[in-house]
Amino acid sequence: MLPHAYELPAAIGLMIGGALACFAGYRLFRVVLGLYGFILGAMIMSSMVGVNNPTAMLVGAVVGGLIGAVALGFAYIVGIALAGAALGAAIAHLAWAPFAGADPPMLALVVPAIAGAVGAMLVQRYMIVVCTAFGGAWTIVVGAVNVLAARGVPSGGTLNAWILYPASIGDQRWAPYAWFVLGVIGASVQLSRAGWKR
Repeated sequence: MLPHAYELPAAIGLMIGGALACFAGYRLFRVVLGLYGFILGAMIMSSMVGVNNPTAMLVGAVVGGLIGAVALGFAYIVGIALAGAALGAAIAHLAWAPFAGADPPMLALVVPAIAGAVGAMLVQRYMIVVCTAFGGAWTIVVGAVNVLAARGVPSGGTLNAWILYPASIGDQRWAPYAWFVLGVIGASVQLSRAGWKR
């Protein structure tokens, strides 16, 4: 949560950070982790402060951002394993749903999650590339949606704060297609960089 006046600069910052992650995520992985840690920490800490105190919201965002950046900067190996586990669980969930029509049992999620974590550790480079490319692409899209909202869509209501919902893109039907195309381009750019194979 930030004072509403900061919506446009924050959205532009999201787009710049997303582009950095999408197209140079592997080479700058620690920087990208610190950037995403800062965003996450700022979101969490600033949301704990009332919207009527913009100074406290800004201070909370900066302090939370710094804590998040340091935390994710030190936990990058754990982050790779967690990303692989999440991917394994998501694939298991998507594969289970058409056949059973309900949520899979715990074991059907835990085993693929463990396999995904192990697999991610075995192919760290490719996991980093895919995660940073598609994560950065989504950050670009979220930033673009918020730039458009700041430029033309009224905020509505009396809330004087901008709240970032990373999973919400509103009614923008173009956004998932843009995310996929940007993610593929970002992964291709990262994989084609000179010096990839050592």
